Amino acid sequence: MPNDDAPANAGVHFPPPFVYVIGILVAWLLGRWIAWPITTGASGTRKLAAAILVLVFLALFVGALSAFRRARTTLIPNKPATAFVTRGPYGFTRNPMYLSLVALYVAVALWLNSWWAFVLLPVVVFVIDRAVIAREERYLGAAFPTEYSAYRSRVRRWL
Repeated sequence: MPNDDAPANAGVHFPPPFVYVIGILVAWLLGRWIAWPITTGASGTRKLAAAILVLVFLALFVGALSAFRRARTTLIPNKPATAFVTRGPYGFTRNPMYLSLVALYVAVALWLNSWWAFVLLPVVVFVIDRAVIAREERYLGAAFPTEYSAYRSRVRRWL
């Protein structure tokens, strides 16, 4: 059960996937201005890597979503959590949804054949870390102090 003294939610007022979409859009625009391809011509290896990363995205995202549904809590960061989720991919990473979006972002970058997306990826991850994850961690620490402290000590933030 959540702590009644905790804030109502994590205080994230925008959909976090938008940060990844903005990164890809900026990379695409930069690529139209100054082309910076990863490979020249067709590359089956690049496309295969993109396909594998889409599968990684799906596995992580569906696993995380399923864990949230089983716990009957929301995955929307501006809604209050009714349960603390540690099952599924949350057993090995505290942020499987954001990790899944990194996998999808890299898959799209490979599909777009653009180094620009890779240059922008650290900026995207930095914004997610500071504007989303830090707020979510403060909220979870206040809402589920004992459970979250124990969870943080045994599960890494990313991998």
